[in-house]
Amino acid sequence: MSSPFNAIGILYHPMKPESLVLGERMVEFLREQGRTVWSGSAWDEPAALAQVAELDLLITLGGDGTILRAARVGSHYGVPILGVRLGRIGFLAEVPPKDWREPLTRMLAGDFWLEERLMLDVSVEHGEGQPRVTTISSGQLAPGTDNPRPTHWGTNHTYTALNDVVVSRGGLARLITVDTWVDHSYMTTYRADGVIVATATGCTGYALAAGGPILPPELKNILLIPICAHLSLDRPVVLAQGSTVTLRAQADYPAILTVDGQFEIALAEEDRVDVKASQDVSQFVRLQDRAYFYRTLKDRLRWKV
Repeated sequence: MSSPFNAIGILYHPMKPESLVLGERMVEFLREQGRTVWSGSAWDEPAALAQVAELDLLITLGGDGTILRAARVGSHYGVPILGVRLGRIGFLAEVPPKDWREPLTRMLAGDFWLEERLMLDVSVEHGEGQPRVTTISSGQLAPGTDNPRPTHWGTNHTYTALNDVVVSRGGLARLITVDTWVDHSYMTTYRADGVIVATATGCTGYALAAGGPILPPELKNILLIPICAHLSLDRPVVLAQGSTVTLRAQADYPAILTVDGQFEIALAEEDRVDVKASQDVSQFVRLQDRAYFYRTLKDRLRWKV
């Protein structure tokens, strides 16, 4: 079977000289194979977005952060990603930088499979009287209960995440309170350093460091994990596929929302964050067999067997 990848984009890391050099070599190689090639900086997302609709594949030259950027660019258009590992850990990358010609030759010959991964839609909304530049909105008490209930807010910001969404304390080393709803039903109130909402892809990142479980990468479940919880629910929760999570932080100082570790938004006390499965998914070109994930875990986490 021949490869469907005729128009290929290469996203390099602008701060890694080796990424630029490797990118030039790959452009030359792919053009020799009769492919049309565009290359650009992974940090210049507007330029990549202007090209991606015409591409069949994105090759990333960097770490997992570069792949996260590529996922935001390519997922809406269904453009798969092939990662070349130039980062320190590289859970997502498929190809080693010193031996890339043989894997690319296999891929161009059609010897690959596509792995599909969940992405998250994140919306930040503000309540009445809150400035639109920062966030979301206030809630009210459900009648006859002490449980807060979200009301309706106007959307302020929207993002897409492949790894995780984190609501956490800002610069002060103090707990924040995070009211949490699942599918619009009140679940719990965390008192913690923060709360992580992660995909199966993100389970090997911050979620793992915070004590979360390891999930197979193609699962569509969402993880809900408190960070250093104090006198509140301190166990990670695996939510059903298709769940919507709503978070509202309360503190005497601004909390912070981070999306994939690459966007940071200050949250006012009554702001609300909604997280749900996106209609877009990210696809990864895989050349290894389907058990590769567990070998990668053993290698990256240095498990002894």
